[in-house]
Amino acid sequence: MKRFLLSLCLLSAAAPVLAQAPSPLDGEWRGRSDGGSCNAPLEYILNIESGVVDGSATDATARGPVPNTKKGPPPAPTPGLWQIHGLAKPGSFSLITVASVKGTDRRQGRLNVTSQGGTLTVTESSGCGRTARLTKS
Repeated sequence: MKRFLLSLCLLSAAAPVLAQAPSPLDGEWRGRSDGGSCNAPLEYILNIESGVVDGSATDATARGPVPNTKKGPPPAPTPGLWQIHGLAKPGSFSLITVASVKGTDRRQGRLNVTSQGGTLTVTESSGCGRTARLTKS
């Protein structure tokens, strides 16, 4: 029991040393993209903590399924929410995006992010090719 308590005390003392140092990019970043080729702008919110990125992008123009009055195949719903994850690095880095859609329609993509002064420039490497400039809030 004494060995367990001793090792527990040593681990708790070492925990702050093992934690990742704060990044200069840490904080909440917000911005809006252009419409790209899809003419559908996204509202971005990225939270960066110790270099770990977690955020979302929302498309206010996205519409879900509508009643089918013509008995034809219904149009596919467009993703209205994208989840964003990755690791922030000084200069430029990439992030992974995954659309929140139902069923087997898995949509994913990649964002390229460049840090320039007090802004993050986010560009889609596929899909609509949208570009956004985010500022720290």
